[in-house]
Amino acid sequence: MDTDAQLSERDRSPEPAQGEEQGSRSSRFPGKTPPAEIPGRSRPARIRDWPAGGGPLRRTGLLLTACLVFLLLLSSYVVQPFLIPSGSMENTLQVGDRVLVNKLAYSFGDEPVRGDVVVFDGTGSFVQDAPSENMITGLIRKGASSVGLMSPARTDYIKRVIGVGGDRVTCCDARGRLQVNGRPIDEPYLFPGDAPSRVPFDIVVPPGKLWVMGDHRSGSRDSRDHLGEPGGGTVPVGRVVGRADWIGWPFGRLTSLRRPDAFADVPDPSGRRHG
Repeated sequence: MDTDAQLSERDRSPEPAQGEEQGSRSSRFPGKTPPAEIPGRSRPARIRDWPAGGGPLRRTGLLLTACLVFLLLLSSYVVQPFLIPSGSMENTLQVGDRVLVNKLAYSFGDEPVRGDVVVFDGTGSFVQDAPSENMITGLIRKGASSVGLMSPARTDYIKRVIGVGGDRVTCCDARGRLQVNGRPIDEPYLFPGDAPSRVPFDIVVPPGKLWVMGDHRSGSRDSRDHLGEPGGGTVPVGRVVGRADWIGWPFGRLTSLRRPDAFADVPDPSGRRHG
């Protein structure tokens, strides 16, 4: 059977028919013209409408990105969670605690004072040569540690300030106590059973530097361990990241880290006592 003969009315032209069927999809659905196709619509208006134009997935992605950027800015300039990686500050801080480091504490002319618990970059004082790290690994670590999900960089430390610029710090008096500017100090924050120090020392802290020690003296590598190195174990004030003001996690240990009264009667290097 000659089927072509029966379908002679079919248009054999290679050119598709131009009619209403060939118009754009939006022309077949009045009112559905995308914003970008509206005649005379300005570029700023199209940019403004872009977030809503991709549906829930695009809006969710933008929201997550905005939250991440906010957290990174917050941790970079205001408050950063810091994961405690060792027991050098026990029992004040436990392994796995997340402390919240106040980065504004010393941003307006104030400097660390005796008794503060500070986070600092030990490059040049505790670490002479910063360990190398893969760039990708470093970026991942920096991002994760900024929100307290990973341990900080290996050059970051957390210790208690014992002496500031000009102070003379010695170990020890007849009762085994540290002395700052000739005044013995009782340290209630020490790890139970620990001596203030089993290593004798006598140092005058240079201006602009700090003498720092861990609360778990027998388990802390601190200023005492770097006496013979450049800087003599002291940490430049400019290397301080911030002051640890709170334990934020776990919730059962949620508390503020108050400055102890142990240093209240210590005179400054000129002999004047602080109130």
